[in-house]
Amino acid sequence: MKAIPLAIPDVVLLVPTLFQDNRGYFFESFNERVFREATGTDSAFVQDNQSRSKRNVLRGLHFQLDPKAQGKLVRATSGTIFDVAVDIRPTSATCGNWVAVELSADNHHQLWIPPGFAHGFLTLSETAEVLYKTTDYWAAGYERCIRWDDPVVGIDWPLRNAPIVSQKDAIGSFFEDLVFGVASSKRAA
Repeated sequence: MKAIPLAIPDVVLLVPTLFQDNRGYFFESFNERVFREATGTDSAFVQDNQSRSKRNVLRGLHFQLDPKAQGKLVRATSGTIFDVAVDIRPTSATCGNWVAVELSADNHHQLWIPPGFAHGFLTLSETAEVLYKTTDYWAAGYERCIRWDDPVVGIDWPLRNAPIVSQKDAIGSFFEDLVFGVASSKRAA
């Protein structure tokens, strides 16, 4: 497995070694020892989640507050997604910055998003199934959502039309209100 740190180095793209022949292919989708070496984390995974979405569905930007913050290892098992991680660590030099990659069933890539990041994705294919492991359990009281279109974060989503979002995501909070707890004078009206 090849580990590629992104522009925010704590977020790591994992590219598995694919063994392919006339029968099909095989790859190791998860190996705890290799994962720990590649990411430098000693987090254990406690929950797997899976979703299916149709084209133009945008989910996110979701995260959980400490002490229930979740790291996520994300992959698309069918279709293609534009997967995004936003640094929400208030003392980080990259706080408010985002990185994105395309994850697909064809490229087999996975994205490691450590605790301290919000996560979201946009479905680019007709449908996509996304499977992700988490380092802590879902905890409703700690769950938060940043608006997908927050002007301070400024994610350049590859949208052709308005995305399809849940009610929860449509009324998400602004980045600076959630991360710093104050209204921002930088925020667009």
